[in-house]
Formats: sequence, structure tokens, C-alpha cells
Amino acid sequence: MKAKYFAYPYVLWMAVFVVAPIFLVVYYAFITRDGTFTLANFSAMGRYTSVFARSFWLSAIATVICIIIGYPISYILAKENVRVQRIMIMLIMLPMWMNFLLRTYAWMSILENTGLLNRFLRFIGLPALRIINTQTAVIIGMVYNFVPFMILPIYSVIVKIDRSVIEAAQDLGASNSKVLTKLVIPLSLPGVLSGITMVFVPGVSTFVISQLLGGGKEMLLGDLIELQFLGAAYNPHLGSSISLVMMIIVVVFMYIMNRFGEGEESVML
Repeated sequence: MKAKYFAYPYVLWMAVFVVAPIFLVVYYAFITRDGTFTLANFSAMGRYTSVFARSFWLSAIATVICIIIGYPISYILAKENVRVQRIMIMLIMLPMWMNFLLRTYAWMSILENTGLLNRFLRFIGLPALRIINTQTAVIIGMVYNFVPFMILPIYSVIVKIDRSVIEAAQDLGASNSKVLTKLVIPLSLPGVLSGITMVFVPGVSTFVISQLLGGGKEMLLGDLIELQFLGAAYNPHLGSSISLVMMIIVVVFMYIMNRFGEGEESVML
């Protein structure tokens, strides 16, 4: 039996659960309810400009925060010995073993008006904070759920940087700060770009975080798409057009990542 036959179940799976749904999304995006071709579904998206702007804005903020948190962690982690690296990677991935919905519910218990955070603030004599059902709560949820996707790509690139290059820079008199800014950061940009893609794209399309932590008041693109398919404003044609635009955004991000990641191999051992 030829080895290529073992790939047939995978090809069938991809055809049924990936290619066919994409085809249906594209089809519904360009037709009306009576099946005629139209571009009105895309022009109707203009009514939701604020949703697009809010989604991109909140996701961009969360992505920047993930970089600020994730890069130092990745850099420090890459400098540790292998045993420490394995332990830390396990700790970073440990929350991901729990269901995404449960993790978000946990943050509701922390951030709500009578939650753990405000109880602690009152205990130490500080005023309570109103965070739940705000954009701040949505950003916190995004950062918490997506920061591992920023840490791991950056770490995987930094840990593969040829140590002889760093040693050569130090031998030539470069300080630790110059080694970081002039060598490590430029060489780790492929990992940063990969992390940006893996955080920004799901951040734009998320809907569980905005529903639970935003209280439904901070609608994002994911909420808008869900509303068109499952909500009272049932309009799968508009939902498909929004989904198609989101897929195009993902493709553009992947293209940018591939273009700027071409030199990644040169930084590996």
C-alpha cells in the first residue's frame, strides 16, 4: 500500500471542514436572499464602522501590552538553562489546559464590582474600581488569554539565535544593552511578528471575552458575526461578508509575516 493513501483521510477532512465552509462563506457573501449576485452585503458593512474601529483598536492595545509583557519574559526565559526553560514553558501553557470559557468566567469573578480585586482593595483601605463591563476588562481578558501566543514564538526564535554571534558582539565591546537593541531584538523580529499575528487576529474576532467581560456593551466583530448567524438580526449574507473580510485580513497578516520572516533561518543554530 502506497504511503500517499494515508493522506486521503486528511484531504477529505480538509475538504469537508475547511474548503467547503470557506466556499459557502464566499458564496453567501455575494448573493441576496433570493440567490442573485450583489455587492450590497459589503456596502451594508458601513453601518458597523464603529464596531470595526473598536475591534481593531482594542486588539491593537492588547497586542502592544502582550509584546511589553511577553518579550522580556521570552528573553529572560531563553537565557535560562534547559531545565528551567521546560518548567517555565509548562507554567506558561498550564492555564491553556483549562477551557477558554472557564478562564474568562474566572476573570469575571475577579473584576466584578464585588469580586476578589475590589474586596482586596477595600480590605487595604483603597476605593473599589469599576472595571467589569468596560473596554479595560475586555483588554485584560485578551491579554490574559493571548499572551502565551506572544511569548512562545518570540522565545522559540531567541533561543535559536547563534550564541557565537552574541559572544562576538560582546568581544568587540558591545554592552548588554547594545547586544539587546542592536542584535537580539532585530534578529527576533520574525518571532515578534508571528506573535503579533497570533494575538491581533483572534483579538479582533473574539466574542466570548467581549460578551462576558464587556457585558455585551463593547461589541466586537466576533459578536457582530455571531449576531448575524444566531441572533435576532438573522442575516447570514451580511455575516458571511464580514467573515470574508476577516479572512482576507488573516491572509494579509500571514503574507506580511512570511515576507518579514524570510530571514528567520539565518538566526538559527
